[in-house]
Amino acid sequence: MLTIGELASYAGVSVRTVRHYHAKGLLPEPERDHLGYRRYDAGAVVELIRIRTLTRAGVPLARTRELLRAGEEEFAAAVADIDRRLEAEIRQRQRRREHLAGLTAGDGLALPPEVAGYLARLRALGVGERLVRAERDGWVLLAAHAPGRVAEWIARKREQLADPRLAGFYLTLGRALEHAPDDPRTAERADELAAWLTRLAEEKGEDYLGDVDLDPPLITLMDARALDTLPAAGRLIELLRERGWTGWSKLERLPP
Repeated sequence: MLTIGELASYAGVSVRTVRHYHAKGLLPEPERDHLGYRRYDAGAVVELIRIRTLTRAGVPLARTRELLRAGEEEFAAAVADIDRRLEAEIRQRQRRREHLAGLTAGDGLALPPEVAGYLARLRALGVGERLVRAERDGWVLLAAHAPGRVAEWIARKREQLADPRLAGFYLTLGRALEHAPDDPRTAERADELAAWLTRLAEEKGEDYLGDVDLDPPLITLMDARALDTLPAAGRLIELLRERGWTGWSKLERLPP
């Protein structure tokens, strides 16, 4: 006859686990001997090993008792059902992992995949991270305001990025935003940006840059977010205004 500690040792579990199975009614409690100790026989070891095997295979305790008493066919059907449930859970967890992987750069949070892909394209072009993050925040606001139009806007952005001239504008803008507001190079970058904008407007038309069909309050909100997150943005806007251009989320050419 075995003590509870010896039983636990033979089955490869803890004494606390044995007591837990007693409390759940999975493992019958034997009578106590004249000294007040429970004594277990070999059958208890076999039963405990069966319980341990089922629980380690992922069978819920609520179903373990049922399986211990099931016939062969019933047991096989129950195990197949549990296996299907585990497989579904694994697929769900895998989808969660894939979603988490998309959040590593912070782009997948509150943004559809096509926007995350656009931001990845900006990074691949070498656009500065500050600008990419500001773009991301702007897209979060856009997607929340008009989710049905994201595909339309992102298609337009992709088309523009395919133009090396506009890609060059983004690179220059990204470099400008890496400087402190009072850095002398900010004025130099403003000269470059104004030149880019003027050339693009002359070649593509001013609507190519300013055709952003958004509600004015949303544009104001997006501009405010950019100014909050980009220290050099305010100064850059001032310098661009001196050079004939105004706006941020929606660029417009000032009258001569």
